[in-house]
Amino acid sequence: MDTPTPRVALGMALRGVAHAALDISDGLVGDLGHILERSQVGALVDVDALPRSAVLASQPDGIQRECVLSGGDDYELCFTAPAGNRDTIAAISERLALPLTRVGAITPEPGLRLVDGAGNPTRYQGASFDHFAAP
Repeated sequence: MDTPTPRVALGMALRGVAHAALDISDGLVGDLGHILERSQVGALVDVDALPRSAVLASQPDGIQRECVLSGGDDYELCFTAPAGNRDTIAAISERLALPLTRVGAITPEPGLRLVDGAGNPTRYQGASFDHFAAP
């Protein structure tokens, strides 16, 4: 069984660099939604830019999409930062030997909008993990 590594060093390195950050324990859609709601902003996310393991990349597109948008429990961080901090973030990535991927942008319009790699809107009906749902 693969044991994920908590991104504690990354979280500490992002202090003063990122505006917001949280772990993706309940899926990107749900957890990014928490940031957007509390910050009263929106986001545009390129679903095709979301990182995939080699195993996941070998799966059908629908399974990949479900996993990258609603999967969790891997201790990865989702964070937002000003565009002016990109060089600093690249240096953090290099120093920690940890690939970081820009997957979208924060927008003033509320709500999460998903697009494919060509910028075309894409729909997603899945949901993030619900801790209180009946089994």
